Amino acid sequence: MAQVVVLGAGISGHTAALTLKRKLGKKHNVVVVSPNKNYQWVPSNIWVGIGRMKSKKVIFDLAPVYKKQKIEYHQAKAVSLYPEGDAQNSKPFLKAKYTSKEKAGQEVTIEYDYLVNATGPRLRFDTTPGLGPEAGLVQSVCTYPHAEEAWENLKKVFEKLKNGEKQTIVIGTGHPKATCQGAAFEYALNIAHEINKRKLNKLADIVWITNEYEVGDFGMGGAYVKRNGYITSTKVFTESILAEYGIRWIKRAGVQKVDEKAVYFETLDGEKHELNYDYAMLIPSFSGINLPTFDKNGADVTAKVFAPNGFMKVDADYTAKPYEEWSGADWPSIYQNPEYKNLYAPGIAFAPPHGISKPMKSKNGTEIFPTPPRTGMPSGVMGKIVAENIADRIKKNTENHKHKASMARMGAACVVSAGYGFRSGLAATMTVFPIVQDIEKYPDWGRDIRYTVGEAGLAGHWVKLVLHYMFLYKAKAKFLWHLIPE
Repeated sequence: MAQVVVLGAGISGHTAALTLKRKLGKKHNVVVVSPNKNYQWVPSNIWVGIGRMKSKKVIFDLAPVYKKQKIEYHQAKAVSLYPEGDAQNSKPFLKAKYTSKEKAGQEVTIEYDYLVNATGPRLRFDTTPGLGPEAGLVQSVCTYPHAEEAWENLKKVFEKLKNGEKQTIVIGTGHPKATCQGAAFEYALNIAHEINKRKLNKLADIVWITNEYEVGDFGMGGAYVKRNGYITSTKVFTESILAEYGIRWIKRAGVQKVDEKAVYFETLDGEKHELNYDYAMLIPSFSGINLPTFDKNGADVTAKVFAPNGFMKVDADYTAKPYEEWSGADWPSIYQNPEYKNLYAPGIAFAPPHGISKPMKSKNGTEIFPTPPRTGMPSGVMGKIVAENIADRIKKNTENHKHKASMARMGAACVVSAGYGFRSGLAATMTVFPIVQDIEKYPDWGRDIRYTVGEAGLAGHWVKLVLHYMFLYKAKAKFLWHLIPE
């Protein structure tokens, strides 16, 4: 009997665990280790953050689902990794500490034959002074508790607007190299929608602040999309939507710190600025968990397994090279660690070989550009192919990896919705293929223009609502869940 351990129960980890169990059946054991009690459908945190959806609608308890699926579950946080075992135990194992109320702080040792590192990102509010809910100044929608708090504070802004007080609302990226521009962009549109619906827009100054060279970059170097039969840039597409919602924008901005009155940032021209605010939601930088890793003799080999940013090294080309030499071939396709072949890292947990957007530095030497997005649909796809390859290795006793999912050969769809309900709202729907540009294959546009499309309208908003319920149904492993695509 083989044992596969999955670290993390987000989109990538949960998908991997369910797929592994479906493929391996009763003959093999699947174990999930996650510090969180609940699964959360992160894309809908936006609606929690504007008070249009309760958090109970975006989460569910993991334990009953795993019990039904015959998956062993530990509500615990991994603290160290031993891929060679140690002097007492020749089998690979990890150590974790329980986070549940019943066992909080207790340590457990879990052996594995294969390990899937799907821990997702560590939210690095600490890299920008004053950032994050813990500092009590700036909001976040990265987790559902954060989104709940964001809504409680946003209600106060709405009340002040009703009382005739002008309010400046700042939404965007809170670090010079932050990613997840799409989530912040969606939150800005939803706030604008709610303010416009209340007819309070004359008193509200909504500002989009971003580290993108041009708005619409989204950490993918921007794109050209088909829209209404024409080809246009995501810069024009995004600017038109921001303008329609009355949102002004500041681009090429690296936020340096936040205090109780202002956001302080540097722009690529080297100038320093401050922006006063009444309410702000800024996405932090991400890092990996950088799990301490030891060989059989107890020597620290963390640097062999993890990159300096804490993300796990996989089958990517990490050779330092100039931007002009970056290639889609640099990107991983099976997410296997080259040092220990039974370790995998799909989703946000893997270390990208480089950015997708062109790296930029200010005149002061500050790097200001987005890091690559790896959330949502790509994370789910990676989790699934890793699970399928591990299942093949176990059942067929093979080292081959039939299933592949390089971001340079993978498409992605993003639905950015404003409003809530079936009668009101608008969504900007964008698909790109591939996620990483391939100038050699697609010299005109960098991507296949047939499948790189941008549209805005109510229909996309309906799609966003349908996806919310469809993917929660899938995540709960209900009848025929596996037929729903990633």
